[in-house]
Amino acid sequence: MQIPCVRVAREDGERTRERLAERDLLDHDHEITVVDGWLYAPVVDPDAVPEKYTIEERDVPTRETQTMPADLLGFDPSYERLGDIVLLREDDHERARRIADAVMDSSIPVKTVLNRASKIEGEFRTREWDVLAGESTETIHREYGCAFALDVAEVYFSPRLATERHRVIQQAAADERIVDMFAGVGPFAIPFAGRGADVIAVDRNPVAIEYLRENARRNDVAERIEAIEGDVREVATGIEGGADRIVMNLPHSADAFLDTAIDLAGEECVLHYYDIQHEDDPYGPGERAIRVAAEGYEVSVETKHTVRSYAPHELNVCLDVRLRA
Repeated sequence: MQIPCVRVAREDGERTRERLAERDLLDHDHEITVVDGWLYAPVVDPDAVPEKYTIEERDVPTRETQTMPADLLGFDPSYERLGDIVLLREDDHERARRIADAVMDSSIPVKTVLNRASKIEGEFRTREWDVLAGESTETIHREYGCAFALDVAEVYFSPRLATERHRVIQQAAADERIVDMFAGVGPFAIPFAGRGADVIAVDRNPVAIEYLRENARRNDVAERIEAIEGDVREVATGIEGGADRIVMNLPHSADAFLDTAIDLAGEECVLHYYDIQHEDDPYGPGERAIRVAAEGYEVSVETKHTVRSYAPHELNVCLDVRLRA
């Protein structure tokens, strides 16, 4: 099987391996190989590899030393990885404990195992966690070449939305002025800034804003991000100049912020509006709400995109909408 690999001179191999590992790009299921003076490091996401590296498809051996939780348990458990934290969604505490022990004994590079102890709740959309192994709920998560420090007990962050974030981020141009109305720790704002855009990132959660500022420095984009703590409806009057692009990633209640989004929009603006609706009409309610709010604009829905299934018969969707005054 052909696997994407970074090809570098052998003498640069260790330095390259470390840099790829820092970005969480190494494919740990396959071996690093050396052929004719070249080192080939398998990677999980060739699109996120810095352009200075050469990507080459190679036949590389599968690692035989990997021990996965399923090997120790006799069944394949469901879990998510967020940096060096593994997240479980188990209702049976004893089963969760068995999985946590297997995860810690496996080859997965992990320091903490958490099991969800509540639903997402409160104004900051956080949840409680049971700590099954390790101590810290803080980690550094890497996504498409960016690193995000965060505390899962204090801020909302979903690694499942990485592909959707990348889809939207790829649409931005270097000279854009972007407003992220519900920015969190910066998973939209920081990659936007990395593309050369100027970003105003707003969030009510003071912990999220502090992490966003730290992450902006961590990813060398602090000069292109203005992080504002507060309700975007209250701080919008202090944001001068029209936005070229606005992200409204607050499903369930984004419609309550549409008037503010229209006030922030420039003469021409792309709106990324996230919603959760019944599968019978997942896009209609959002489109109708946008058209009502955007009086004075020509409204063109460019993309109707299903992000994921949210609940039985409910879909998490995104409308990419272009507004022209």
